[in-house]
Amino acid sequence: MKLLRYGPVGQEKPGLLDASNTLRDLSGVVADIHGDTLSDTALAKLRAIDPATLPAVGGQPRIGPCVGRVGKFICIGLNYADHAAESGAAIPTEPVVFGKWTSAICGPNDDVEIPRGSTKTDWEVELGVVIGKPAKYITEAEALDHVAGYCVINDVSEREWQIERGGTWDKGKGFDTFGPIGPWLVTRDEVPNPQNLTMWLDVDGKRFQNGNTKTMIFTVAQIIAYLSRCMSLQPGDVISTGTPPGVGLGIKPTPVYLKAGQTMRLGIEGLGEQQQTTVAA
Repeated sequence: MKLLRYGPVGQEKPGLLDASNTLRDLSGVVADIHGDTLSDTALAKLRAIDPATLPAVGGQPRIGPCVGRVGKFICIGLNYADHAAESGAAIPTEPVVFGKWTSAICGPNDDVEIPRGSTKTDWEVELGVVIGKPAKYITEAEALDHVAGYCVINDVSEREWQIERGGTWDKGKGFDTFGPIGPWLVTRDEVPNPQNLTMWLDVDGKRFQNGNTKTMIFTVAQIIAYLSRCMSLQPGDVISTGTPPGVGLGIKPTPVYLKAGQTMRLGIEGLGEQQQTTVAA
């Protein structure tokens, strides 16, 4: 299934994209797409519904983040060897973990704000993992059973605040609008192998990132198992699993960064596409 949320900011309704790409309203069935509706049992009930019996949604409504009420937004850094190299960083021996504030979350096509005074705002296409079943001290073999589904994430980053201003990466990762999620949550039955998905990102029509999840240093299963040893994972938690090479920071000889008025377009095989316009905060 492809589950999504649509409507004005803060008033999103749950929806489903059927096989003909028609948006169907799920608000008569569930209140929202969030932790309570992401268990295997809850998803099985949704899967049993004939989409044709659900009201079709007309027009072109805004698409919101595909998950509501996110409890934790956890990110993995330097998880592609070639991206670590372009960033001038050593290959990590354990996952690099940091957080994005949930206030950074926005819809997949919402505007992305360039922070005031920023000259180093960057892009990162990433595979998002949405937890569907609580996980604590689980093994790699069990890990993917705890996944509700997958989505596209743009881990927008302000490199000066991330790298040059002391402290942890979180400061440069958590500005408002720095976490576009969606357009939809694709349930795990439609993604049999999350380690072989092509991914890409363009800025103003120029291809900067072109990668595949098969080059991850730590697999999705390894990441989930690792995180479950240092925190419990709850349904609705979102994990962003790292980016392939081609970020602005890594461009030689001179890095390239975003400015207001540009367009980012990005996608992952089978998970849909996003498009954001950058604006001044």
